[in-house]
Amino acid sequence: MKTFSQLVASLANEQGREALKGMKRGIEREALRIDSNGHLAKDPHPKALGSALTHSRITTDYSESLLEFITPVFESIPELFDELNKTHAYTVQNINGQYLWPVSMPCFVDDINNIPVADYGTSNIGKLKKLYRTGLTHRYGAQMQIISGLHFNFSVSDKLWHRLYEQSDKASSLKDFISESYFGLIRNYRRVMWVLPYLFGASPALCGSFLSGNENKYPFKKTGKGTLYLPHATSLRMSDLGYTNKEQSSLGISYNSLSEYLEGMKKAIRMPSANFADIGVKVGEDYRQLNDRVLQIENEFYSPIRAKRVSLLDEKPSEALARGGVEYIEVRALDINPFSAVGITEDQVRFLDLFLLHCLLSPSDSLSDDGDAELEENLNAVIISGRKPGLILKRNGHEITLEAWLLEMLEEFESIADILDGSGSKEYKNSLDLWRGAAIQPSKTLSGQILNHFVDEHADQSKWAFALAKEYNVYFSGYELSDDVKAAYELETESSLKAQSEIEFRGNQDFDEFLKDYFSYLG
Repeated sequence: MKTFSQLVASLANEQGREALKGMKRGIEREALRIDSNGHLAKDPHPKALGSALTHSRITTDYSESLLEFITPVFESIPELFDELNKTHAYTVQNINGQYLWPVSMPCFVDDINNIPVADYGTSNIGKLKKLYRTGLTHRYGAQMQIISGLHFNFSVSDKLWHRLYEQSDKASSLKDFISESYFGLIRNYRRVMWVLPYLFGASPALCGSFLSGNENKYPFKKTGKGTLYLPHATSLRMSDLGYTNKEQSSLGISYNSLSEYLEGMKKAIRMPSANFADIGVKVGEDYRQLNDRVLQIENEFYSPIRAKRVSLLDEKPSEALARGGVEYIEVRALDINPFSAVGITEDQVRFLDLFLLHCLLSPSDSLSDDGDAELEENLNAVIISGRKPGLILKRNGHEITLEAWLLEMLEEFESIADILDGSGSKEYKNSLDLWRGAAIQPSKTLSGQILNHFVDEHADQSKWAFALAKEYNVYFSGYELSDDVKAAYELETESSLKAQSEIEFRGNQDFDEFLKDYFSYLG
């Protein structure tokens, strides 16, 4: 097996640069709709945005109030952001003066029972999607489900795969080699995923209403009237206060190969849960959840990275992977960047390119239980105390400071940046230099910058975030969309509503029978 340096050297020519630059990217950004008081909007999903069930770019996640913007796949970063800006602008211009909440942790919520669960209409698939979310409410509470995040979808070019395959031992087919390599990327990502909350974590604070009087183990400090924060935290969204699932801690799903991963998922979706059984599935005439397994469906598996393939009609995620192998990976460990109107910057995307290519091109041994425990300890330490001076992490059982480890990695990233930039650009080099500064000075991380904005003023995060929401609202309200772009979004709105109506018109199967058929694979 070739080393990282050897593989990078083999790509240090014009053909290698072309193969590397053929990366494809997509973004899924979540954002709460809020009202003129900075509180959660409780009205239904705006009809001007089309059907959340069938719209290709604008949908909802857990709540009617939690919008999700989905881009197509792009090779060009500027084109990706142009699309993201247009979708945000069209949305803001069609939500009746409401705003988009610009941070991951929720705004003030007076009564969690008033958080509206997303509604997808009267079809059986629409009912299933809503019932799944109702089940999440009973299992984990509604508050956790309105945390916003950003997912980054990433794949490399066919040209790169062919070059890497030619340098491999060719012990498997190209298709299997690609899946094996993506799982190697995933294992390396898990080993160093603490880098992302350290640099890009943007939730060091939360509104006191989020805890709703529940006890927690953290020594929060208070600023303003009700903002709680941890001085060195990076991403409370990724802590056990945020989007986590303690029931899944014993699943032990392996990332050592596609076959082991699929086998683990198969066991997980069949595993009963005593806690969830206590909730009940159908009580009287009302469903409370889809089933009482640890996972209602595969989407409930909370992982900071996923192996993905575009599914065919009615195909489940693991079935798609089993059919065609891994097509791309989905990075899920990203907070919303409040300093960007669309929740992420081009510099972050270029850093992610370097980070993920480094994970792909580096040797990747199998992960053991000890390795899993070490990476979890590192991640938790960075989430809660990442900006603590001299923070010590573990690497293969040996202690190393966060700063030393990160600077070592950034040095290796530079060799990839040099190839991607070529002789006529410094975009990747400049992005790397920007985030190298945060490795040396924790105050330059996103979480450090955020706390500086309101803690020093003894102010509330909500006031600061609402001011940003208004600023971005002005920006997108004035964002000029061409007549052709407006017409395209309006056509998508109309087509999506029509598609939902057709699905509802065609469906006549009893919902109980539909669920029975849907979960027949569970036996």
